[in-house]
Amino acid sequence: MKKCLILYDSYHHGNTEKIARAMAEQANAKICTIDKVPTVRTEEYEIIGFGAGIAYGRPYDKMLKAAARFSLQGKAVFVFSTSGMGKAKYNSALIELLKNAGASLVGSFACKGYDTYGPIKMVGGIAKGHPDEEDVAAAKQFIQRIVVS
Repeated sequence: MKKCLILYDSYHHGNTEKIARAMAEQANAKICTIDKVPTVRTEEYEIIGFGAGIAYGRPYDKMLKAAARFSLQGKAVFVFSTSGMGKAKYNSALIELLKNAGASLVGSFACKGYDTYGPIKMVGGIAKGHPDEEDVAAAKQFIQRIVVS
């Protein structure tokens, strides 16, 4: 099993943190919020995961800014997110940033997460109850494939 670090930013409802913790448990990975990045020695890990919630179709700016500071030449990375729609295409901005930093993308995961951001709040939000058990199981399967391969 590859030595794995999972960095995440979870803001509104803890959706991304729930997925990050499930992945970390499955992969026996170190987990860290993006705020703690200066204290982490990324060179000690074979693979690094970057996870964030999505706002207006993009990963949180805090994650994008933090990820841009890494030297990732040749480093294996994966990306994950939670959003009201659960679409993997929302990971594109972060994937592009990591690839431009020299990283090698080994996977991308997305699932639904309870969303009350912006105008959606007025209707009570969307994707209530997510991430659910199926989302967590899918996240665990995703990370298992990555750290074992």
